[in-house]
Amino acid sequence: MAGGPLLEVRDLAAGFDSRHGLVKALNGVSFVLEPGERLGIVGESGSGKSVTAHAITGLLPSNARVTGEARLDGVDLLQMSKRKMRHVRGERIGMVFQNPLHCLNPSMKIGAQIEEVILAHTDADKREASRRSLELLDQVGIPSPDRSAQEYPHLFSGGMRQRVMIAIALACKPQIVIADEPTTALDVTIQAQIIDLLAETCKAYGAAVILITHDLGILAGFADRIVVMYAGRVVEQGDVDSIYYRPAHPYTLGLLRSVTRIDEARRDRLVPITGNPPSPVLLPSGCAFHPRCPYTQPVCSERVPPLELKGGIDHPAACHFAEEVATHRAGDAVQ
Repeated sequence: MAGGPLLEVRDLAAGFDSRHGLVKALNGVSFVLEPGERLGIVGESGSGKSVTAHAITGLLPSNARVTGEARLDGVDLLQMSKRKMRHVRGERIGMVFQNPLHCLNPSMKIGAQIEEVILAHTDADKREASRRSLELLDQVGIPSPDRSAQEYPHLFSGGMRQRVMIAIALACKPQIVIADEPTTALDVTIQAQIIDLLAETCKAYGAAVILITHDLGILAGFADRIVVMYAGRVVEQGDVDSIYYRPAHPYTLGLLRSVTRIDEARRDRLVPITGNPPSPVLLPSGCAFHPRCPYTQPVCSERVPPLELKGGIDHPAACHFAEEVATHRAGDAVQ
């Protein structure tokens, strides 16, 4: 697949067997990731963004039912055996999870945990793995790598633990790094440091990045393109400037209006999106966002809008009134 996308996700759907029957978490998610690209996936809790990442990497629980395609260099990851997928996760896809304290082994020293990944997925011997682990710790900004490698995770701060997770993700020089809410529970200053580190180190390794977040503000200086998800669907996607300066879906507009901006006149208060995200057990008819939408019309509860380009808009959005929405800048109030 020379010259094509690095990762191509097509019509990805996922549901979970439950006492309510099959609870759908994803409904036809499609996007591409180019080599070296930085892609942001954004949405509220329950939008399906983390389920998307876990479906692609084979990390969903046994009661999950997944259909569609997720092709890495043309090879469908969803058709791989668990054994092959474990190698892909270590060698070609690195993962940075939300809570590093839950992911790091509390009984193993930091250096040993990085070495373990290198030994499992490369031909390196113990000496080379040890040298490589110290090099990685230095690259992600861990002070005194020789000493830090001999310490346990609980001795590190949240930000330092997340740096260790980035080192582990990059240990085998993957093609893709997926970072799932990597700045949760970190203060704003540390958040910025982690996002900058992720950008710098992945660029140095030539890795593409998928950054999953609920905060559009985090993606402003990071992403090349953004995928906006709501209720298990992609509702809008485009390059970062188009999404920020001409959003074409009311949900994206709502997310932007709830973020503090420094490029516009100060507002007295942020404007939250009214209501709550729907339960996947009982999704609204038509467009799932219509109960919370200031633009809603009868057609919104009757038909699911397709993700498509409309006249005058330079990126696809799943809204019956995308052109009207796009006339409002992100900082303008919707009457």
